[in-house]
Amino acid sequence: MRLAATGTAAASLALTLAACGQTAAPQTPAAGGGSEGVGLLLPESTSSTRYDAFDKPLITQTVTSLCTKCTISYANAGGEATVQKKQFDDMLAKGVKVILLDPVDAKLTAPWVDAANAKGVKVVAYDRLAQGKVAAYVSFDNQQTGQLQGQSLLDALGSKASSANVVMINGAESDPNAAQFQAGAHLALDGRVKKIAYEQSGEWKPEVATSKMNEAIQSLGKDGIQAVYAANDGMAAAVIDALKAAGIKNVPVGGQDASIDAVRRVLTGEQAFTIYKPYKPETDAAGSIAVQLAEGLDISTTATAVTDSGGLHIPSLLLTPIVVTKSKVEATVVGGGLYKASDICTQQYAQACADAGVK
Repeated sequence: MRLAATGTAAASLALTLAACGQTAAPQTPAAGGGSEGVGLLLPESTSSTRYDAFDKPLITQTVTSLCTKCTISYANAGGEATVQKKQFDDMLAKGVKVILLDPVDAKLTAPWVDAANAKGVKVVAYDRLAQGKVAAYVSFDNQQTGQLQGQSLLDALGSKASSANVVMINGAESDPNAAQFQAGAHLALDGRVKKIAYEQSGEWKPEVATSKMNEAIQSLGKDGIQAVYAANDGMAAAVIDALKAAGIKNVPVGGQDASIDAVRRVLTGEQAFTIYKPYKPETDAAGSIAVQLAEGLDISTTATAVTDSGGLHIPSLLLTPIVVTKSKVEATVVGGGLYKASDICTQQYAQACADAGVK
């Protein structure tokens, strides 16, 4: 998929939104009576804790603060596309006006979106681009995220990069974001490392990542792996455990999502980096667009980019990700308000926090 910003406004707005939880000023919804239903469908709750802990409450807060007559209907698919299809149909039956959809399997969603459009219900693709004629798409610049992951792995390797065999454990093939992360990582790594020696999908599942990493170790040997790209933090944790179990040391592993356990691993040096995609700018943007669509307002001032999806030009808002290394924990996830230092720096991590200036 090709992402194209419509002018310089997109880049400046993305940078503004990504900085310390700031958001663009939303269009003010019109006053009036009646309830405006907004459906929120999130994909899973096993490999990442973010959806129930951050996305749901933040989107709910944004929608209800902008629109006192708006109601939120929420469901989590638990990683099952068939469950999410039923949840989507239930939302349509409830008579919601807008559905924020983070799809389990984006390849399946075009007929869902068609059914919603036929009923006059707007669908906003949230975090992952759903197929079909969605009204808008809100996410981070996924290819840029992958490039940052790849470059951060190169930075961790330093002068050893050109002779490094790299293992890549990618996200689920059903997730269009995963393909963009992968493409971005290859842009950064290809030609700058010795080779990508092993590459497989970990399906966003730590247990699959463990299996794939063990395959890589058996295939390449203990001395045949110099770095590992893991598409998210859950899989990075599994990779690190597999390396430890095999007695392999000093291999940088990177992830994504800035989960609190990953931030702690970054502080202790077990994980080289993670990628922080501030939740609040993304949830604020999604909530604001949902309210505007529910009220029948124009979203062109909020959606400042265009995503080409199968020939469809989808109004989009693409935000800027941030690399988190040991020296940047304080300035990023603590300074940005994702975690308090006291949340991260339990007794076990007190010294690591002190060494990194996290306080």
